[in-house]
Amino acid sequence: MQTLSNSSLPGMPAPVAVPSYDRTKLTAGIVHFGVGGFHRAHQAMYLDRLMNAGLAHDWAICGVGVLPGDARMKQVMDSQDCLYTLVVKNPDGSREARVIGSIIEYLFAPNDPEPVIEKMASEQIRIVSLTVTEGGYNFHHVTGDFNAENPDVIHDLQPGATPKTTFGLVTEALARRRERGLAPFTVMSCDNIQGNGDVARRMFTAFANLKDPGLGAWIAESVPFPNSMVDRITPVTTDDDRAAIAGEFGVGDAWPVVCEPFEQWVLEDHFSLGRPPFDDAGVQLVDDVEPYELMKLRLLNASHQGMCYFGYLAGYRYAHEAAQDPLFARFLLDYMDREATPTLQPVPGIDLGSYKRTLIERFSNQHVRDTLARLCAESSDRIPKWLLPVIRLNLDNGGEIHRSAAIVASWARYAEGTDEQGNPVDVVDRLKEPLMAAAARQREEPLAFIANREVFGDLADNGRFVDAYTRVLGELHSDGAAAALQSLVARS
Repeated sequence: MQTLSNSSLPGMPAPVAVPSYDRTKLTAGIVHFGVGGFHRAHQAMYLDRLMNAGLAHDWAICGVGVLPGDARMKQVMDSQDCLYTLVVKNPDGSREARVIGSIIEYLFAPNDPEPVIEKMASEQIRIVSLTVTEGGYNFHHVTGDFNAENPDVIHDLQPGATPKTTFGLVTEALARRRERGLAPFTVMSCDNIQGNGDVARRMFTAFANLKDPGLGAWIAESVPFPNSMVDRITPVTTDDDRAAIAGEFGVGDAWPVVCEPFEQWVLEDHFSLGRPPFDDAGVQLVDDVEPYELMKLRLLNASHQGMCYFGYLAGYRYAHEAAQDPLFARFLLDYMDREATPTLQPVPGIDLGSYKRTLIERFSNQHVRDTLARLCAESSDRIPKWLLPVIRLNLDNGGEIHRSAAIVASWARYAEGTDEQGNPVDVVDRLKEPLMAAAARQREEPLAFIANREVFGDLADNGRFVDAYTRVLGELHSDGAAAALQSLVARS
């Protein structure tokens, strides 16, 4: 078995594709915060594709870890010369393995932030990119304002403080570039947040204004924050994945990445110091990302929520198990066709009918083994952004809402903390305690769960929504998830 390193690449087993380019000739043009599975299955993969085509050799990635938990990634990246295996799991069970070489350095900021700051402040870095999850942007979930009360933010705002946060590190690097007369880099968010570039702009400029109003004004005026839409299902790597890669491909990789074959990246073409030729790698460069974002959030992401609670309550544990059930597939397609699609803008270059059918095929890929528990997590962050806008628009326009209301009801039933067999449910959510407390009362108080105005706003005051919601919640309690879905499909 070959352990990943630069020296072992020539001896990799034949089925494993390896970089065709000379990694010693690469130079970093991008600093990336948050080197997790998605980044390595997506942005780093696109750059590796360009490099194999003889392009973008001055756009390699320097990864950065900011959280204490990133120390493990630092160890793996150092031991494997920043190489890793990307394994695509196809629906027919076949696998394709490729060693990705586009990351050439990994810095761990908690040990020594100065090299991170100086790397970004150097002239060769032209993009700083982010996959730090929604929580990494530090905004209040109701107001959307920057949370200046975060203890790490308070620390970073002290005069002369050594930065701990991504905000502190990035703004310090921008301050040094400004002092040195260097043009600012582009800050490119690749997180699954609507208007991710706009959110990043607001949060970074808010931090900078608190630190130095002059710097904040310069960032607001000079630093591009392009929006993007990113998509590839990338489950958490398991020990079974490591063992399978070692057994099937003969590769010893401490942290491989597994993913589905589908990939999509729609990116606003707005950069201060150039960019890699992303379009040559299959990225769609556009002037306006919003139609594509809404398509993904309201079709793919909201459909995940439409499947996960009902599926978990009914006894399924993987996404493919639910998606392969004709009842679930029919419900999801009805939701997408009758409730989500009427709220979308025209999406240039996309056949929505084909896109929706492809979603069911993607969800049904049994080899990806995406868990319903993962999809059920952090619902109080997801549902208000992905599903509630569909409900509100259809309420305003007289559209159908009973499937969307049913998804909310399935979440409420899931939040009671047991499935239909009486097994405990591990509810993972920042609002776990108040949500579960409300769900515990809802058999006697049917509106207890949706009375949380931080999450649902005034939906509990809307009679049409309440009627649809309470009908399904009652069916979930009396008949179970499968019967409730059958009733919903029959009403279609």
